Amino acid sequence: MRSVHIRDNFSHMDGRFTDERLAARLRGLRAERAWSLDELARASGVSRATLSRLEHAEVSPTASVLNRLCAAFGLSMSRLMALVEEAGTPLVRRDQQPLWSDAEAGFERLSVSPPGSGLAAEVVEGRLRAGARIAYERTPRPGLEHHLVMLEGSLAVTIEGETHRLGAGDCLRYRLFGPSVFETPAGAGARYLLFLV
Repeated sequence: MRSVHIRDNFSHMDGRFTDERLAARLRGLRAERAWSLDELARASGVSRATLSRLEHAEVSPTASVLNRLCAAFGLSMSRLMALVEEAGTPLVRRDQQPLWSDAEAGFERLSVSPPGSGLAAEVVEGRLRAGARIAYERTPRPGLEHHLVMLEGSLAVTIEGETHRLGAGDCLRYRLFGPSVFETPAGAGARYLLFLV
């Protein structure tokens, strides 16, 4: 399993978004549903051994594994990150927004929206290096509405077998029911805002 680093600068979190906090939240989500590790393994497609190691903070999740867990729990990744945080605030400065990165895949995900468990919409900034490809097997919540606004670079987004090629200033609006793929060409990366409703 490749390492994924999660970090942020929230002062109420002692400056760290730790694997221990994520592990505790994953254990809590499983306990809330009264699922065994085997049941979560079946629901997520993640092996029981990997789940155990994640829940004990022995490893960090990859983008693919985190997506599978979010889908099993019916949560977006941003919602999971918000649940890991101890307290919310209506204002989060740019340098305090949690950054999650998968260095091997060339992907960074900045949680722009302040955490708020009672609020539905979220804003995420995504950054993909040139030649990157991220494939999501399923959506965390069927019918989740996305508004993707390209800030810079070039990005191909494939939804339900249809590929949309985006450049700076373009906006793609869609509802997600199945797998999706985000790809950048060899010569250009991408930076975009993703609004989830």
